[in-house]
Amino acid sequence: MKATLIGKENHVVEFEMVFTHEELEEQINKVYLAERSKYVIDGFRKGKAPRKMLEARYGKGIFMEDAVNEMIADTYPEAISQILIRPVARPHIEIKEFNEGEDLTVSIKVTVRPEFTPGEYKGIEIEKIEAVVKDEDVDAELENLQKRNSRIIDVERPAVMGDTLTIDYMGFIGDEQFEGGTATDQELELGSNTFIPGFEDQLVGAKNGDDVEVKVTFPEEYHAEDLAGKEAVFKVKVHKVKETEKPVLDDEFAKDVSEFDTLDELKADLKAKLLKDAENKAEFDMKNAIIEAVYQNTELDVPEDMVDSQAEEMMDEIDMQFQYQGIKLKDYLQYMGKTIEDYKNEIKPDAYKKMKTRLIIDEIAKLEKFEATQEEIDDEIKGISEHYGIEFEQLKEQFDADNIELIKQDITNRKAIQFLYDSAVIK
Repeated sequence: MKATLIGKENHVVEFEMVFTHEELEEQINKVYLAERSKYVIDGFRKGKAPRKMLEARYGKGIFMEDAVNEMIADTYPEAISQILIRPVARPHIEIKEFNEGEDLTVSIKVTVRPEFTPGEYKGIEIEKIEAVVKDEDVDAELENLQKRNSRIIDVERPAVMGDTLTIDYMGFIGDEQFEGGTATDQELELGSNTFIPGFEDQLVGAKNGDDVEVKVTFPEEYHAEDLAGKEAVFKVKVHKVKETEKPVLDDEFAKDVSEFDTLDELKADLKAKLLKDAENKAEFDMKNAIIEAVYQNTELDVPEDMVDSQAEEMMDEIDMQFQYQGIKLKDYLQYMGKTIEDYKNEIKPDAYKKMKTRLIIDEIAKLEKFEATQEEIDDEIKGISEHYGIEFEQLKEQFDADNIELIKQDITNRKAIQFLYDSAVIK
């Protein structure tokens, strides 16, 4: 096979792959040997009919399409290596007309990675972000810890904000009960603001066994258009009123929930952890500020195919998040009156920025000659294996060349980002 570059326009490269008659014949014969068992010819055992007889019966090109497809798939990596291009999308393939006994020419058009030079990226000036932890931050963390170790108990008194109620309710617009406005044994924490504004306030003072009529108005921006802006009445039955009994914040509490003997020691540990988190966030935000500056410094036109691919990748991730909640992105969009294509167009600006940023970081890693060592690659795989509970060696065997290449890219990109941060001027 010989690959020849024809031309390039707007990130699309056209090239030809030429296969000799001998290469084509050899591949056709391989396909014949692999597929002949599918055909039966009178006078021959299944799978034993000669190729010429099968071609005479079913057509000269019976094995041609598979042969050509397999030849292209097998030699495509070699072809792009010969003409030194970096494709970023699936190729569009066209087989030129040819006569039996002649060489076969295949015309290919494919979108390639854009060639560009990153803008200024060394010595970027940014403002320092200080990592600050206040006493109230520690108190809030301590309160969360206290809440996680609280217990909920039934009470025989009127409900107050912070109590948890077990209720049934039915919602009405006028005299008509509306869909989705009914529930039984629903738990609701008063003050959580999880229901329509005004709903929870009207249950303050309710007691076990009370029937309460709650009047609310749905927000104008409510997701269900048939309810947006409308007045509604909910008939609510209160079954239980429960309060949260919090443990006392003292040394005994510290001993129960941690390895420390005193509350002061526990507070000091919480503050140290919060400070570490704040320092990590400050560094993360400063790195993003540097990347944004390099992004603005760089002129780059991202191919549409790459933007589409990034948008689809983002939608797959969002769909997975929705599925964790028991629904699909497609169903959610349908409920919102949108199509997949509508949503794709909405996120395309973000996809464009994400892809351009990735290309810039990739190029900086290449220019600075960052590489991933085998030890770093193994450490990355170990991290994945521990996260998913899979044996390291077992997981490593499952990784093909593409998986390893993605891991290498992640490692070198992190090095590039750290390089940008280390070389920045932080004022």
